Amino acid sequence: MTRYLYSLLLLLFILPAKAQQQTPDQYLGYPLGSKFTYHHQIIDYIKLLAAQNPDRVKIIQYGSTNEGRPLLTAFISSAENMSNLETIRTNHLKSIRMMDGKPEGKVIPITWLSYNVHGNEAVSANSSMKVVYELLNKQNTVTQEILKNTVVIIDPCQNPDGYERYTQWYNRYQNAVPDVTPFALEHDEPWPGGRFNHYLFDLNRDWAWQTQKETKARIELYNQWMPHLHADFHEMGSNRSYYFPPAAKPFHKDITSWQREFNELVGENCRRYFDKNNWAYFTRYNYDLFYPSYGDTWPSFNGAIGITYEQAGGGAAGLAIERKSEKDTLTLVSRIDHHFATSLATLEAVASRKDKIVSEFVKFHEDATTNPAGPFKSYVIKTKGNEERVRSFTEWLKKQGFQYGQAGKAITTKGTELSSSTDQSVKIENNDLVISAYQPKSNLLRVLFETKPVLEDSVTYDLTSWGISYLFGLKTYGLKEKLVPATYQATPVDNKVPASSPYAYLARWSDVEDVVFLSELLKRNFLVRSSNVPFEMNNVKYDAGTLVITKKSNNQPDFDQQIAALANKHHVQLTLATTGFVTEGADFGSEFVPVITSPKVVTVAGPGVSATSFGSVWHYFEQQIQYPMTLVDPGKLSALPWSEVDVLILPAGRYSNILTDKVLEQIQDWVKKGGKLISMEGANNALLNKPGFGIAKKMTDKGKEPDVFKKYGEQEREETSDSSPGSTFSVTFDRTHPISFGLKQEYYTLVRDAYDIELLKDGWNVGYLNEKGYMAGFVGERMTGKLKNTLIFGAQPVGKGQIIYMFDDPLFRGMLYDGKILFANALFR
Repeated sequence: MTRYLYSLLLLLFILPAKAQQQTPDQYLGYPLGSKFTYHHQIIDYIKLLAAQNPDRVKIIQYGSTNEGRPLLTAFISSAENMSNLETIRTNHLKSIRMMDGKPEGKVIPITWLSYNVHGNEAVSANSSMKVVYELLNKQNTVTQEILKNTVVIIDPCQNPDGYERYTQWYNRYQNAVPDVTPFALEHDEPWPGGRFNHYLFDLNRDWAWQTQKETKARIELYNQWMPHLHADFHEMGSNRSYYFPPAAKPFHKDITSWQREFNELVGENCRRYFDKNNWAYFTRYNYDLFYPSYGDTWPSFNGAIGITYEQAGGGAAGLAIERKSEKDTLTLVSRIDHHFATSLATLEAVASRKDKIVSEFVKFHEDATTNPAGPFKSYVIKTKGNEERVRSFTEWLKKQGFQYGQAGKAITTKGTELSSSTDQSVKIENNDLVISAYQPKSNLLRVLFETKPVLEDSVTYDLTSWGISYLFGLKTYGLKEKLVPATYQATPVDNKVPASSPYAYLARWSDVEDVVFLSELLKRNFLVRSSNVPFEMNNVKYDAGTLVITKKSNNQPDFDQQIAALANKHHVQLTLATTGFVTEGADFGSEFVPVITSPKVVTVAGPGVSATSFGSVWHYFEQQIQYPMTLVDPGKLSALPWSEVDVLILPAGRYSNILTDKVLEQIQDWVKKGGKLISMEGANNALLNKPGFGIAKKMTDKGKEPDVFKKYGEQEREETSDSSPGSTFSVTFDRTHPISFGLKQEYYTLVRDAYDIELLKDGWNVGYLNEKGYMAGFVGERMTGKLKNTLIFGAQPVGKGQIIYMFDDPLFRGMLYDGKILFANALFR
């Protein structure tokens, strides 16, 4: 009886809670904005609202993070729309030709609001709770009218790992009463900060390249819904105000007039809210629509209205921070209010122009499919000799949602070789990859393939060059004629186990999967050699860098079965050698065919080190080549057991307080005994002009008089003269050096700094920029001279070891395919 009464009382207690929708304050037990809410609480609250409103909300978990946190979206609309949600989706995709058939009814707008792509811009995720609540609040006539006319997709936190890293730190160190003093501990976020994901990648710059787990999952869902508008919510420095559209110049030339017009309309709606409340804001400054890998531009090139919002605050703001310049205190509560207002303003704008936004979206994709803009109607990628690279490239095409195929027949025509922008005769072979511009995503395709994007203003926010032919290192042609591709069939790799063991297995070295193959062989204790010179065998030529896996010293009973299985797993085509004798080059027992050892690799990670540079290295080892790497605190280098280390990697950073004279002496002694130091970008600054290190700055500007008549009002534009926000250069290589093995064609790099480094006098100038290196993108006038005859990659022998200088990061954002091979050469060769 007691148990029955207890159950009845519990039921009576729960029923009112279910009947009445809980506000964020009621659910959390504290006022929203009075503290940072943990990620799991935000997710649980949205799930609770979904349970209380099953007819108006659908929760979809579209993935999980590297640390196991859920990536979740809430689909919200009227009960009528939600009952037909799948029909709304398929009608929409049919209307834009991304699904076969014709729409069976009216298409309504789909609006996607994304919060917290940068983890320490933590107001966003907290704001999402208020947005979801008010969308479901039946007393709110504004939001209920919105839901009748649109489907709203809410992603409350795009970067849960970064958000939780920030939130847990802040909640641990905040005072009982928030300390508004700017230099207080609670405003001094420790390394690496919460901005980035687990692998310290900036997810807001990964939309086009999809290197990260979160991005891949998100865009897979995005392509299933293709929203008409995508808004991305951010924070910026705490001493600023609030940014909303119109966006700043430069606009990419392919942003349509309608997208620009709607940008203005959203801005008008936002101004109405902000003017009414006397809130400060700015427009048309700083945040442009050019680089195609943001949360506003990538959706824009997919036809959506892409919008960025920026609230003053960020990781330094905490719950409250004093702003002497503004004579106020910026609070989390006020930041939530601002993001909530622009969220509603955005949704109101969509609802107010619901028919126009749909018709323009349909027109965008219809024109793309039937009459694509731009000079090229087809793209051809040469496949022969690049089969694995092309296979990797087609995986990227799939993730973007592009349609592709193969030529299906051999023809000769005219085309433009994209990397050099030269018109050539093109011999197209049966298996060459063909991508037609006549497809719904033609505009995105054109933008990502362009090698010389038109820049209307030099003051820009990020990279100004990104051509796919540069990034993937594939010979790519743009054709003015329409080619209809045949069904694509990947070239299969099927290594059979031979009846008897050969003398050796040969594996060419030119693709990232070759690196993964080598990595796994070394982890399994196979002995692998590398031919450091080209050779010929049985009238077949092999490039330097070819892997040689001899039967000798590999005495496992299932040796042949393992080698064949691993090669098939990694798409590596093996060649069987029956002898160690070659007709040209060096025999396999020669000193020019040395053993590749399995190095113990150590990388520094901590204060002073660039989080993103380290993150690129970390992700490369763990997720791309799957090779073990040990992380150490940079402050503990002096206590490192040097005899146990083979390779030390210094990612970019500021090392002036890390590489003390004592540590530099230890490193030099270790290198002399056979160690290998890989020093990247800014880490080299601590080695410049130091005894034993062969790098030095050029004296380019010696004797140059400063411009004393420069104008104050043009200071931002003046600064661009000394900048290259991300331009493409071709690096000149010593092709006989092992660092360049496997780089078949030109090596293109993204220049983001003025290197201005003397060529090595004692060592090997493996890669450098010459006067003809520039390919595309913006380079400031005063920057140009600093990028001529400057060292990019150098190798300095020291005793039994060597120092490898990388003034440019080959692993930058995981974008450069050849950069991954180059780094493997530096590591293993």
